[in-house]
Amino acid sequence: MSLEITYKNLQKVLDGALIKDRVRIMSKARKVFGTAQHINQHPDEAAKDELAALAAEALARAESRANTIPKLSYPENLPVSKRHAELAELIKKHQVVIVAGDTGSGKTTQLPKICLEAGFGRRGIIGHTQTRRLSTRTVAARISEELGCAPGTTVGYKIRFSDQTAENTIIKLMTDGVLLTEIERDRFLNDYEVLIIDEAHERSLNIDFILGFLHDLVKKRRDLRVIITSATIDLERFSRHFDNAPVAVVEGRTYPVEVRYEPIGEGITGEDDADIDEDDLLSGILRAADELCAEGPGDILVFLNG
Repeated sequence: MSLEITYKNLQKVLDGALIKDRVRIMSKARKVFGTAQHINQHPDEAAKDELAALAAEALARAESRANTIPKLSYPENLPVSKRHAELAELIKKHQVVIVAGDTGSGKTTQLPKICLEAGFGRRGIIGHTQTRRLSTRTVAARISEELGCAPGTTVGYKIRFSDQTAENTIIKLMTDGVLLTEIERDRFLNDYEVLIIDEAHERSLNIDFILGFLHDLVKKRRDLRVIITSATIDLERFSRHFDNAPVAVVEGRTYPVEVRYEPIGEGITGEDDADIDEDDLLSGILRAADELCAEGPGDILVFLNG
């Protein structure tokens, strides 16, 4: 690195490095140059040369990472695909964005790619939380397939007892619990450039804690982008929690969805669902499935607690 190393120009040069590298090197730089209150007037030349070498390595690492980003394309049949450019601009301009859409709109699989389109992922991981281990694996596999990369490389996932990520993983699917564990290890989450909190309307204890933590973190880390996805409920509350963050509503589904309600445990006089026997619930589901199958081909989605 040919320029004269000072604290200020090192800070500027490292804007293009990975966030975790920038934090690590600038921490060393403060020991060499001192602080604003106690400036070191005669910094050690050997230490400055070491900082220059570290900065060059960091920039090379960031460039290598950027070169692994695959060509982007979006499935035409997904409603969110029609708005990918608009959403990318929104994410560029705002630190926190709320994205709402129906099941089947494509927000879960396409938002990480939209973040790549917006220029993110080069300086840190695009983290994407899921509420369950199965969805973590399947969404990672789907995005890998669409980007044409092997699972566990550019796109990886991490669940309890299984870490399928690599050094250059750019999109990382993980459970809420994994993110909570990482918060304990690094309170600034410097590995991440973007965090997508998916299905936030489910409002588990994990998600509530994560949203509260991120509310404070975005004020300390202005380079972090946070995207909250939800069904079309609680949007105003999520927006207010993040200082009136903008809301984007993606309308439409890949396939038409009809919602039906099957009465279960009719005649029960208890005050709540605790009086409904599990056999009643199972028989109600099977009865509803039989009725739907008799009407012709199609898919059935059953929402259950837990």
